[in-house]
Amino acid sequence: MNISILGCGWLGFPLASSLVNEGHTVKGSTTTEEKLEQLSDEGITPYLLSLDPQLEGNTSASRDFFDADLLVLNIPPGRRRPNVIDFHTSQIASVIEHLQDAPVQSVIFASSTSVYPKKGGVMEEGDATPGHATRDSGEALIQAEQMLMDQDHFDTTVVRFGGLYGYDRHPANYLAGKKDIPGGNAPVNLIHRDDCINILTAIIENDIRGEIFNAVSDGHPPKNQFYKIIAEQAGLEPPSFLPDSDKDYKVVSNRKLKKMLDYQFAYPNPLDVAPAFSG
Repeated sequence: MNISILGCGWLGFPLASSLVNEGHTVKGSTTTEEKLEQLSDEGITPYLLSLDPQLEGNTSASRDFFDADLLVLNIPPGRRRPNVIDFHTSQIASVIEHLQDAPVQSVIFASSTSVYPKKGGVMEEGDATPGHATRDSGEALIQAEQMLMDQDHFDTTVVRFGGLYGYDRHPANYLAGKKDIPGGNAPVNLIHRDDCINILTAIIENDIRGEIFNAVSDGHPPKNQFYKIIAEQAGLEPPSFLPDSDKDYKVVSNRKLKKMLDYQFAYPNPLDVAPAFSG
C-alpha cells in the first residue's frame, strides 16, 4: 500500500519504519528539518509539514503527501496548550480540507483513553461522550474523532491508546519521589509501543474501517502498587500515595480489539515485564 503518516514522532517514526520493512511505500511528515534525513535513511519519503493549526508547508509537497491509499493521523493535542479544543479541532479541519480532493480512502486516527471520564467502571468504546472527557485534551480528541468519522469521502478507524511506555519512556520517571499523591486505587491503563505498532499494522493489513478500538494492555494494577514497584526496579525513590478508599475508577476494556483482530499482547501486563521499559 501507499501509506502516509502525519506525525512521525515517538510512535509514528517506528511505525513508519516497520511498515517500510513490511513492503509498504511510506511517506512521513515531520516539523523539524533535522529529522528529514533520519526519515529518508529508513526508506521513508520525508515531508516537512506542520499544523499550526492550518497545514503549513510547500503546497505541491503537501498535495503529494496526501496522494496515498491510507493516512495515519498521529497528531496528539498538547495537554498544556491554551484553547486546546479549538486548536486541535482546527488542525483536524485543515486535514479534512486537504483530503477533499485526495485519493485517500481510509484514515486511522490515533486517539487516547483520555476521552473517557476519570471514573465510571469498565469503559467500552461506546462509553465516551462529548463533555465528559478526563481533560480538555481528551475533549479535543473526542470532537476530532467525530469530525473524521462524519466524513463520507473516506472511512475512519479510531484507536484510543492508553498511556504509552517502552524504550526511552519509563513511567517510573513521572511519579518517582513525589509525595501524597491522590487516587492511589486508580488502575493504570497502559500499552507498550510495540503493541501499538502491532495493532496499527493489524488494522492496516486487515483493512479494518469505520471502527473504534480501545488499545490498552490486559493488566491494570493500581497506581499505588504499580508506580512503587517500577520505581524500585529503576533504582528511583518510590512515590507515596494518600489513603484511598475509592473503588469507582475507570478500567478501559480491550475486549473488542482482541476479538476483532484476534490479537494477543506482546506485553500483557506492565508489572510482569520490567525489561519492556528499556526496550
